[in-house]
Amino acid sequence: MEMRARVATALKQAMKEKAAERLSTLRLINAAIKDKDIAARSDGAEKGVGDAEVLAILGRMTKQRQESARAYEEGGRLDLAERERSEISVIEEFLPRQLNDAEIAEAINQAIADIDASSIRDMGQVMAELKGRYTGQMDFGKVGPMVKDRLCAS
Repeated sequence: MEMRARVATALKQAMKEKAAERLSTLRLINAAIKDKDIAARSDGAEKGVGDAEVLAILGRMTKQRQESARAYEEGGRLDLAERERSEISVIEEFLPRQLNDAEIAEAINQAIADIDASSIRDMGQVMAELKGRYTGQMDFGKVGPMVKDRLCAS
């Protein structure tokens, strides 16, 4: 099922169940997707954003909430940190399963082999390949240094 349809279905279900917190988070997701659609239309795109872009939006939303939860904890606002975590759990329902460290290492090795990368100058191509294949399945902020280490070692 298309990502938009999954979000819309979950939104309708949350309305029926009167799940206020879940409904609020789903509305935020929907608004973020629509904002990106509007931006894409102003750039000349006929259709809205695709599933890959929706996954990227959800990934950004998750990361923002993780940072906010950390900041709230440091500030002693555990109630707000808990709310951020509950939003993260709703958003993550729509994200694919995150790869573990071994799977990430294998994906990096496969991408390097596929594009025949041999030096640090090929890092951009390797990252583009990984983003194309594994959007939403790994944290590219953590993967970047791993790719760099792997390319420097070879």
